[in-house]
Amino acid sequence: MDAGTGRFVRHKPCYFFREENMKSIRMILAGATALGLSMSVANATDLEVMHWWTSGGEAAAVAEFAKAFDATGNHWVDAAIVGGEQARAVMVSRITGGDPMGAFQFNYGRQSEELIEAGLLRDLTDIAKAEGWADLVNPPSLLEGCTVDGRIYCAPVNIHSWQWLWLSHKAFADAGVPVPANWADFAAAAPALVAADKIPLAMGQQGWQQSGAFNVMFAALIPQEVFLAVYGDKNAEVAAGPEVAKVFEAAATAREMSANSTVQNWNDATNLVITGKAGGQIMGDWAQGEFAVAEQVAGKDYSCLPGLGTTEVLGTGGDAFYFPVLKDEAQIAAQGELAALLLKPETQVAFNLKKGSLPVRGDIDLAAANDCMRKGLALLAEGKLLPDTNQLLTPDTANQINTLFTEFFADPSMTAQAAQERFAGIIENAE
Repeated sequence: MDAGTGRFVRHKPCYFFREENMKSIRMILAGATALGLSMSVANATDLEVMHWWTSGGEAAAVAEFAKAFDATGNHWVDAAIVGGEQARAVMVSRITGGDPMGAFQFNYGRQSEELIEAGLLRDLTDIAKAEGWADLVNPPSLLEGCTVDGRIYCAPVNIHSWQWLWLSHKAFADAGVPVPANWADFAAAAPALVAADKIPLAMGQQGWQQSGAFNVMFAALIPQEVFLAVYGDKNAEVAAGPEVAKVFEAAATAREMSANSTVQNWNDATNLVITGKAGGQIMGDWAQGEFAVAEQVAGKDYSCLPGLGTTEVLGTGGDAFYFPVLKDEAQIAAQGELAALLLKPETQVAFNLKKGSLPVRGDIDLAAANDCMRKGLALLAEGKLLPDTNQLLTPDTANQINTLFTEFFADPSMTAQAAQERFAGIIENAE
């Protein structure tokens, strides 16, 4: 380039380099490369990352994050803990006890409020602005779920929706009945499934799974404004009313349909559907990862009904990474690299295709998306969205509701009316 004009100028080739000169240059270049590598290694660091992604599909997905991060020269130290509730307890204990990890997974919403108020989580606003997250993240509510007092404290990585009913084609073929198109058809097919020695509804014996199924029914079977009045406005009168009573009646039906489902973990319940031992499961779209690992094909081996096939809607929950405040400069730098990396297009595609979730970037073309992911993308494009309960409820309120449904599903003598009365009391005292 000519320094005066700024134009590229093509010069005649030079031939003054002799072999001994070339050898010297090679030595200099080799030394510079080695120096660069040693400097890169010196600046790289291990970063402990905690999460609760331990099933087959989840492990395959999180490995994509680890691979991308390791490519920066840093090293992802995987610290997986089985179970979201147990994992969150350990994470909070580590952070408040002065032994923070480098990064950790939480859901969007109110789970991180107290840690942020205590000044224990890193402010990512500068990174978010530099990477243009405000223009990329879709829907905007995801980034809002990371924002407190105008500052951004987490990197959103996916959109996860609870609003799905997964159905085994094999189970219904064995029972001699068609694959249901909605919740009413599914409930009507339960006797045929039982006669064929199938469990109608696979359900893990954990409160978060049972309350999650209830919330799916809540969003799908009655007007959604009722859902928002209860969980958004904390309206106890509506919670005790006739519309919500219909949801508790449906929950009682689900309890009967899942009576012989004795597994604990959600992915074990999903496996009952995959193997045709159960007719269906109400579970979030992370179940897709298990079907993918089992090499099942959406639309051929299984079906997925958003909103139970009754009210098609996509919950806007999901996962995000938070970063504790650290003192080590190398680890602080690695945190920044990871935060930016999580939303890069190639990282988003690789992770979400294996996780079964949707990317948080609105500019990504998922050409490899399966039938179920395409349904989710269509609902996202149409704006058929509903806030996730984690965005509306404090962890304390959510835990009380989980406890209620653990007892409700374990005790057939608890009537739907009695459970609803307790539920309304929880909502009345919710913050």
